[in-house]
Amino acid sequence: MKIRTTHLKEAVLHRPTLFIGAFLAAITLVFNNAFGGEPALKAHDYKMAGDAQYTRIVVRFDQKPEFRWFLLRDPSRLVVDLPLTEFSFDPLELRPRGLVAAVQYGAVDAERARLLFRAVGPFSVEKAEVMKNETSEGFRLILELRASSADDFDAALRASMLKPGAEEPGEGAPAIQDRFTVALDPGHGGADGGARGINGTIEKQITLLFALELARKLEETGRYRVVLTREDDRFLRLDERVRIAREKGADLFVSVHADAIAIRSVRGATVYTVSDKASDAEAAATAARENLSDEIAGKVPEEEQDEVEDILVDLIRRETHAFSIRFARTLIGKLSDTVQLVKNPHRYAGFRVLRAPDIPSVLLELGYLSNPEDEAQLRDPEWRAETMDAIVEAVGYFAKANGAAGG
Repeated sequence: MKIRTTHLKEAVLHRPTLFIGAFLAAITLVFNNAFGGEPALKAHDYKMAGDAQYTRIVVRFDQKPEFRWFLLRDPSRLVVDLPLTEFSFDPLELRPRGLVAAVQYGAVDAERARLLFRAVGPFSVEKAEVMKNETSEGFRLILELRASSADDFDAALRASMLKPGAEEPGEGAPAIQDRFTVALDPGHGGADGGARGINGTIEKQITLLFALELARKLEETGRYRVVLTREDDRFLRLDERVRIAREKGADLFVSVHADAIAIRSVRGATVYTVSDKASDAEAAATAARENLSDEIAGKVPEEEQDEVEDILVDLIRRETHAFSIRFARTLIGKLSDTVQLVKNPHRYAGFRVLRAPDIPSVLLELGYLSNPEDEAQLRDPEWRAETMDAIVEAVGYFAKANGAAGG
């Protein structure tokens, strides 16, 4: 059940393409160092050719890569998951060509790497296979993309999300556009690095990694449509994050963060909702730190419209607030089985990023980077996976309770 009164047009997020290769190569090294992983593969000699109807991509590897691919929409993307890989590509070869508008690559965690291709529009995957090189050592991954209709892309997306051996969803499965839409907001980014852990973990990186992994888990269920406010190391004003969620028609907004304070013994996760009056001094201080994001990055927040004067918007805001509290309680209940929570884990304060009048919104602090145990957990793929499973359960319960087609 959607509580919004209207859906705005979808926003288009633009990324610089020539910078992406160099940036993600650096991110790969950062994640490899942070997670202690050793690349199992070496990828090199990236080639792409074709036009707006058909594009062929060839990536060469020193060993045979085990890979899995799936699709994402808004915008149309092809994701190729690999074992941890050392990438060595010529940035000039990554320039937009044919159906491909941008190429991204890098480490996902200590065991996996990812290639991501953003397309100019809907497409089908005609071929995705690995072949042994005939005249040299190594193997090559061949991807062939062909332009298609939006309906065909949505059908292919659903099929790509199915786990091996799973059955195709029945006739009652919700169409992509009717699915419960979850907006994930990785905190901070760009000039705003956020908190820093005692062992060097940077909040903007760990929140992005967590959000990307969580997005995949939600999409793989086949029941949700996921929107990310950012998919790379970019700065966004707090109001821009809210705008993206609204323009993408989000039914739920989850902002992902990791805190840090002077007292190292404090640890645990916290779920925040918005309120003009803070639940306690610590919640007020946390909101103040998060709200400084725009000023830290040298950006001046745009003046907000005074929507409270509109009685209809005010009524919607009140109903939304009730839904936010309901999801916060559900999330805490699911997290309590796997994650250590702070005392009184549901707190509230004046977070700007939670002020969408028509989208239930929470801010999840995964833990304290200032605490060595919490920081170690955030860097642990198994802990993140268990935490994400709890979040997926909470989203499912909330969506079903509100009559969503995807719940």
